[in-house]
Amino acid sequence: MAGSRIKVQGSATEIIVAANAAGPREPAERLVAFAAPELRDGYHEQLESGVSLEDGSISLILERDEKL
Repeated sequence: MAGSRIKVQGSATEIIVAANAAGPREPAERLVAFAAPELRDGYHEQLESGVSLEDGSISLILERDEKL
């Protein structure tokens, strides 16, 4: 996440993803990768506070679901 900063906050009714200008690139690239035909239903990636998200963020899980 060189230079990118993302913070995810949430409540029962909304999720806020706040980021600097470079922040949205990494999750956007991960979402585009979800279209790859070799990925199976249920494939997921978890972005976690202090790892790929700013400290104090709630976890963000990106999951492939072919039933949608």
